[in-house]
Amino acid sequence: MPKIPRGLTDKDMVKNYVEEETIEQQLLSAAKKAEKLRALEAAEAPPAPLAKAGFTPELTDKLGRELLALRIELSNAGVKSYNFKIKRDGEKITLTVTDKKLY
Repeated sequence: MPKIPRGLTDKDMVKNYVEEETIEQQLLSAAKKAEKLRALEAAEAPPAPLAKAGFTPELTDKLGRELLALRIELSNAGVKSYNFKIKRDGEKITLTVTDKKLY
């Protein structure tokens, strides 16, 4: 065992000492990194598509329900192949069902 030199200052005694990271410190640093990543992802969230601008979740839900009801009615009527045709006339938007066989 080497001799301990005498007359060293506190700073000289601990200058080569490296403290081992505890499990608690590892977990805390991992949690901080995860929080930073979440904050970055939230900040970089893509903007809503421009085509859906102004549509509230309630309006989107109502439109989806109406389209589902229309699809069920078409299925009950025996129409299997169809397309939707969208037409805008001033402030009105009309959605009509067209037969795929015509195209």
